[in-house]
Amino acid sequence: GFTLRFYFCSAQQQTSNSVTIYLKNLAAADYLITLSLPLRISHFSSRSVTMFRVYCNFGVLAFYLNMYASILFMGYIAANYLKIVHPLGNHILQTVGAAHIISAVTWVLLLAIMTTYITLSFILTNTSLPSLPNTLICDVLHSKKLSPFYNFIVIFTAAAFIIVFVSLIFFYHGTSRRLSAAQQRQQASSGSKKLAKSRRNMLVLVSVFCVCFVPYHLVRLPYAFLRRQCSWGQAFFYLKELSVMVSIFNVCLDPLIYFIFCKSYR
Repeated sequence: GFTLRFYFCSAQQQTSNSVTIYLKNLAAADYLITLSLPLRISHFSSRSVTMFRVYCNFGVLAFYLNMYASILFMGYIAANYLKIVHPLGNHILQTVGAAHIISAVTWVLLLAIMTTYITLSFILTNTSLPSLPNTLICDVLHSKKLSPFYNFIVIFTAAAFIIVFVSLIFFYHGTSRRLSAAQQRQQASSGSKKLAKSRRNMLVLVSVFCVCFVPYHLVRLPYAFLRRQCSWGQAFFYLKELSVMVSIFNVCLDPLIYFIFCKSYR
């Protein structure tokens, strides 16, 4: 409800800055995640082979596509604070036009990866699945020939997460350092108040990001490469599913980001 309210309220107003554009795309990703949740719930509650196939070939990909869309758009929002860390630099990428292009390219790239994976999974799917496996792991449907592309996706998404995570820490540290310098010079001006507000905003963004996405990625890489080992695969599967549940909490916390970053939403 909060996500839809933010999206449609901001859509009715003229977009004046790049942050609002990225927030709208973040809201869209959150909404699409909520749409994929019923399929995920049905997957774990049903013993249907058909539901298992539908979830593994569509539902899980839609969920992760929107998860990484959320991660990337959080990174773009944080990048808006580059002008605080480097006030004399050229910030053409933070214009409204550039934000529209970056958002479109992001969605096209993620959709292209998802479409390619779906196509390959259909070609290389194991059709002989008379009964549902005990662990509900989607790997049983796929041939080992799909592993190279799967590993590419794992590495690509892990790299995207690390880049965004490091960027968030960098921008928060830079904003805090500039605020400390202003306070040491005893500049109780509107500039220092703006820096304090920016640091608060960055702290909210970093906190939501760390709570929701760091646990999943601490488990994701070990699971990706150890999932076929009987001794470790089962344990990492349950850890991964638990961390996925934590990442879904992002949908509940993102309205706080909308509230902090968007004056019209307040």
